This record gives sequence, C-alpha cells and structure tokens, in this order.
Amino acid sequence: MLIHWLILIGALVVLTAGAEALVRGASAAALRLGVSPLFVGLTVVGFGTSSPELAASVAATLRGQLGISVGNVVGSNIFNVAVILGATAVVSPIVLGIDAVRRDLRIMIAAVVVPFAAAFLGHEVPQWLGGLMVLGLVAFLWSAYAAGRRAGAEEKARAAAELEASLGVHAPGEGGAAPAAKPPLGERWWFCAVLVLGGLGALIGGAHYFVLSAVEIARGFGISELVIGLTIVAAGTSMPELVTSIVAAIRRSPDIAVGNIIGSNIFNILGILGVAAVIRPQTVSSQVLVLDLPVMLAACLALGPLLKSGGRISRIEGACLLAAYGVYLGVLLVFVPRWFG
Repeated sequence: MLIHWLILIGALVVLTAGAEALVRGASAAALRLGVSPLFVGLTVVGFGTSSPELAASVAATLRGQLGISVGNVVGSNIFNVAVILGATAVVSPIVLGIDAVRRDLRIMIAAVVVPFAAAFLGHEVPQWLGGLMVLGLVAFLWSAYAAGRRAGAEEKARAAAELEASLGVHAPGEGGAAPAAKPPLGERWWFCAVLVLGGLGALIGGAHYFVLSAVEIARGFGISELVIGLTIVAAGTSMPELVTSIVAAIRRSPDIAVGNIIGSNIFNILGILGVAAVIRPQTVSSQVLVLDLPVMLAACLALGPLLKSGGRISRIEGACLLAAYGVYLGVLLVFVPRWFG
C-alpha cells in the first residue's frame, strides 16, 4: 500500500510540474502571437491548469474506470469553488474589476447544468452529447477571444499587469508587437515550445501512474472508484489551480485568480467530460445525479450572490465556502456508503 501512495504523490508532483510548464509556455507563446492578456488570463491559464484533470480523466476512460473519470470532473469543480476560491479569499479578500469574469460566470453556470441531461439519457453522457459539449467549448473560446479584442485599453492593461504579476509572463506591447529588446529566455519561441512539449509529456506520464495508484489505493480501502475520483483524484489534479489562484491573490491579482477557476470549471465540463464522452460514453451513477451534481451546481450558483456583493468575496465568505466543503466531504465519506453502498 505504501508504494502506491508514494507513486501517487510522485505522479502528482509530475502532474503539477507539467501543468506549470504548459501554462507558462502556452501563455508566453499566446502573448507573443498578439492574443489579448485578458483572453490568456481567462482561457489559457484556466484551461492549462485543468490539463491534469484532462489527462487523468482520459487515462481513466481508456482504462474503463468511468467512476474516476466522472468523479474527477465533478469533484474538481466542487473543489475549485469551495476550497480554492475559499482559501484564496481567506488569504486575501477578492475584489473583481474585469467584466469578462462576470460574463464567464454565467457561461460556467450554464455548463454545469449540462451533465444533468444524463438523468434523461439512461444515466450516461453519450458520445453525441460529448461532441456537442466540445463544440460548445470551441464557441466559448471564440467568444472569449472576441471579448478580449473588444476590451478597452485600460482593461487590457490591467489584465496584462495581473498576468505578469501572477505568472511572471511578460505581455507584449499594444497590438501584439514584441518589445524591441531581445526577449528574456522565458519568452523565446524555442523555450516556449520546450515548456509546452515537456509539460504535455509530464502530464501524460503523470496521469497514467496517478490513476493507476489511485485505483489500487481505493481497492485497498474498499472505497469506490467514484469516491476516489471525487476526493483524492479531484483534489490532486486541482493543485495547479490552487497554487495559481493563491499566488495571484497574494500578488493582488484577483481577476486572474477568479478567472482561473471559472475557466477551469468551464473546461472541466465542456472539454474534459466532453472529450471523455467522445472516447467512451460516460456513466453517471445515481449518487452523482442525486448528490454530487447538485452540490457542484450549488457551489457555482453561490458565486452569483458573492460577486454581486460589490464584486467582492470576503474572508468570512471564503471561510463559509471552506466549511461547506468540509460538510460535503463528511457526507461523502460517512453517509454515502450507507445510502448508495
């Protein structure tokens, strides 16, 4: 059993390092291509930090372990809002200023409703629905890019400053022009390519061993694959979002912190669950439909009133989110085996 825990921790380190490399490389490359910093902050960063979830869910789907695949997506979304945003707000109260974050919040809430369709489709997300979800993600990316192009100069400048402060990635000048001086190592094309390819390789290898060890641990404790996916796998693959958001909060970049979570949640549903369903229809159990999906929806809906309160998430509200996750975790570990076992 100890060897499986060591493999799990080692694979998690590899996953986190791979996501970090992928985010930095992709962000720098996108900015050098002239993409808006606002677009990078809300999509490339958010999606990049979700790459461990994608790797883990695809690996689990290919192995036929659909409980881990679905549980990872749902559990990660719950963890993102309740734990990561909660902890971020406790570290530093979040005050939002970029309107695109609020726009994408509505898209996130619409996205998390989609898996409920499984209740009417034989308790599964079929391949055709997965394909529609992926198309929805493409449409979201296009709309986010267009919104970034329409953003005012002041909003773009603020997003660029926050991105540089939170990730250390330099944004080029207005219009996408690169600085006249020779760019630092982290912004050179070849180095961006090394980061992206190395990050992808680390994600693929790390995901394989992460899922493999998680399954063995679950069997050793007699815990279902679904619960392992909702807890260990979901929390583990969400570490990049946790680190990115807390660093962004400490460096007073709240829009990047919240945009990271919202972008990740959209990608988790439309991208990860969609891609996994295209590979193989995803089975959605009664427990997920009755408990986990409603909790995920409630967590996302809770952000509505929080963001309307002056666009601020206070330390008290952050602590409430953390406490709510503790209650959910207790129900999951103590009562769920009795109700659904």
